[in-house]
Amino acid sequence: MSLLGSHTGSGHPGDRAPGPPAPRGPSAAARTGPLAWARDLMMGMRFAAGGGREGWVRTALTAAGVALGVAVLLLCSSVPPLMDAWHGREKARENLGQEHPPPPSARTLRYASTDTTFRGVPVRGRLVRPDGARPPVPPGIGRLPGPGRMLVSPALKELLDSPSGALLRDRLDYKVAGVIGDAGLRGPQELTYVAGSATLTAANGYRIDHFGKEWHPPPMRAPAVLLVVMTCVTLMTPVMVFIGTSVRFGNERRERRLAALRLVGADVRTTRRIASGEALFGSLLGLVGGAALFLAGRQGASAVTLWDVNVFPSDVAPSPVAAALIAVLVPTAAVLVTLFAQRGITVEPLGIVRNRPALRRRLWWRVALPAVGVLLLVPLARERPWHDTVLNTVRLATGSMLLLLGVTVLLPWLVDTVVGRLRGGPVPWQLAVRRLQLSSSSATRAVSGITVAVAGAIAIHMLMTGMQAGYTQAYAQSGKLPRIGLWDNADGWPQTQRALTALRATPGVTAVRGTIDANVGRLPATALPASAGPPSTLAIGSCAELRKLARLGSCREGEVFVTDAADRDPALAPGARIRLNPAYLDDDPQPPHPWTIPAAARGARLLDHGRGPDRVTYDLLATPSAIDTGRLKDPTMEFKVDFDRGTPDAVEHIRNTVAHIDPTMNEFSAVDNPHDAQYTSVREGLFAGAALTLLLIGSGLIISTVEQLYERRRLLSTLDAYGTRRATLAWSVLWQTALPVVLGLGLALGCGLALGTLLLTMIDSTVTVDWPVVAGITGIGGGMIFLVTLLSLPPLWRMMRPDGLRTE
Repeated sequence: MSLLGSHTGSGHPGDRAPGPPAPRGPSAAARTGPLAWARDLMMGMRFAAGGGREGWVRTALTAAGVALGVAVLLLCSSVPPLMDAWHGREKARENLGQEHPPPPSARTLRYASTDTTFRGVPVRGRLVRPDGARPPVPPGIGRLPGPGRMLVSPALKELLDSPSGALLRDRLDYKVAGVIGDAGLRGPQELTYVAGSATLTAANGYRIDHFGKEWHPPPMRAPAVLLVVMTCVTLMTPVMVFIGTSVRFGNERRERRLAALRLVGADVRTTRRIASGEALFGSLLGLVGGAALFLAGRQGASAVTLWDVNVFPSDVAPSPVAAALIAVLVPTAAVLVTLFAQRGITVEPLGIVRNRPALRRRLWWRVALPAVGVLLLVPLARERPWHDTVLNTVRLATGSMLLLLGVTVLLPWLVDTVVGRLRGGPVPWQLAVRRLQLSSSSATRAVSGITVAVAGAIAIHMLMTGMQAGYTQAYAQSGKLPRIGLWDNADGWPQTQRALTALRATPGVTAVRGTIDANVGRLPATALPASAGPPSTLAIGSCAELRKLARLGSCREGEVFVTDAADRDPALAPGARIRLNPAYLDDDPQPPHPWTIPAAARGARLLDHGRGPDRVTYDLLATPSAIDTGRLKDPTMEFKVDFDRGTPDAVEHIRNTVAHIDPTMNEFSAVDNPHDAQYTSVREGLFAGAALTLLLIGSGLIISTVEQLYERRRLLSTLDAYGTRRATLAWSVLWQTALPVVLGLGLALGCGLALGTLLLTMIDSTVTVDWPVVAGITGIGGGMIFLVTLLSLPPLWRMMRPDGLRTE
């Protein structure tokens, strides 16, 4: 085999096997060119594949670590295409109204939104009324439903057919005529329907001639941006560390095998290429396993809904460029990490020579790394408000990653510094400390993955806990009063009175207030444009309803009142002329609708001057017969409905009544807090993911510990021959594992709390620590100590035998 011949070495006398000098020329170049790399990499891959049971365990663990990293990389790279597909289906099926509405024709239809909420879950609804025989049809629908019929999404059909959907069936009083296809759904779990109507009017809907609208979704708010960026960083950083650690599993046994190859003629460069081939084999297996894990995991995408985003499994797919980069970069990283690990040793025919003195770990650059991360994050924390710009996002991701990676580079220095100062103690303690003093690199490499995972998990949980607490506090404050606000286009007081009667008859309703609201403005004047100044607010209602707004004294039908909110405005004095269709622009083409405030209008003092979020400061109050509502510009019915929280499904009964009054009526309330359940599910998922990552990293720590025991098998046999108790060595293994883990968890706790505090400061949120979760994550990391010790005992007992002293 040409491998065993003479190769050009690295300049050391021991780098060449005995024999004549290597010839120069094309043959020598072939031994060091691409062919030599390919040949040696393939040999290393054969060694990895045929290494027996122990070799396969190491290869499998390497592949598992790389597979986890590849799956996470594929998932993160799938987010932009996923959101594009999600928004694309929304754009294709929607029309938000056209600037120039088309005239009625056979190809137009009237369109209206009838969205509602059922037990905290949004239900998207659309009403259609075709103008002719060939109306536009949205994606996922073959033909529009007729009047009184509807097409529903599969998830909505399942809900309507279940016993829990009885109240919703009463609200959606249409006959199910079919199911909407996937092209018309944002996701498989979306609750949506399209219903036909014979009574949809121009006041409640608008005319369109096509579906598909070029619109851009609103930008994500700062907390959401922080959460997305930090989730990616928290997932990616420990995975990067673990990939770098996993390709070095079995490093000591690999070095012994390379020494055997040197004995039969291989040079140093060849052994390094062969070692890279072994790592390459594990990384390629991990690449295939990660792709399989990603493909299997994405099948559950339809069951996950985060912030109303629910997608089909086919949407979770990285772009071809991203997938190609992952396929190339992961094996390349495995080879580079192996070459980096080999640079500090020289593989000689009779063993491994550490060709440099004991490493003196310098502190300055290890502190500089997290310090730079903090310097990038602190200005973002001081910025008020925090702006989502490309530069800020890059600074956030870079600073967070540097801070997390700073934990990994600080840990080796901290372990060496601490164990270097330890003296005395029980025999097991001294054995563990002495082993760490001699070499702590393998232990800190494995523990660094645990450290980064714990620090990132603590930071992301702090961020989510603070955001969830903010939403909970906001909803608790705004929802303190059990009230639902409703508004709809008004068509006279009789319509409003019927709605009031229906709402008051609804189960659970304790009080209802309702008026017709509209804006009024000033008439055009020579010196003052008609649009100058804010419009005034007019409320129309019966005396009983107006008394819920102001102190009126006596009140009779036909009276008008000027409230104390308009006292300082001479344009609203009794006898003044105002405009019932105010001009919002100076070039408004509509002619004014003048109206004179009756000279007999009396004053009234408002009960509340609009200090609450759902209260309006009214300038004028009028009874229904005092003014013609048809002359008003866009009058709306406004209702405030108070209900009893103790009545089961009181909110759903109110929504059912509203749907029967007018399905296009709009609701504004704080009775549902969808964020609470969403944040709780995400936090639980992240906790489970962090636990799984820690268990996998712990498996690598087990392999590393067993390999160290195997390296010391002759020493263990000697101690056993001298009568050393097994319990003594078991305790030494425990302390040898516990010291780096405890120090790493201390660093992780400090880093995670610091990073979480900075993130919460950026969104101006109270710093909140979810101590049970922090304790749980830290406890799982600490539990690795006992798991590693427990699983290391069987090989320890096997190695503590006198026959281990036998040699040949």
